Amino acid sequence: MPTYETLRRFAADLERLTPEQQHRFRQIVATFVDDLRNGRCFRASLRIRRVRCAPGVFELTWSMGIGPAGRATWEYGPERRVGTPHVIWRRIGTHDILTSP
Repeated sequence: MPTYETLRRFAADLERLTPEQQHRFRQIVATFVDDLRNGRCFRASLRIRRVRCAPGVFELTWSMGIGPAGRATWEYGPERRVGTPHVIWRRIGTHDILTSP
């Protein structure tokens, strides 16, 4: 199972999402974790891309239903367990988070 941590900004961003938006994020993270756990390439449906203005930072995009797409930014951190990816969640919200990912 991959390990993870969240930055304070991520936690604050997450609290601002509606319960439904938080639920959709948890669903998409289950798919993300499954891909990490199995060591395969991420599914295209996760829409993972590098953030151009922030080296080493990636974005994950998903539908939040009505309104703009949801986005979360993350990066790989040092492994906490040998051979296990460690993810640092940075921001979550809409496209606006990309101004300071």
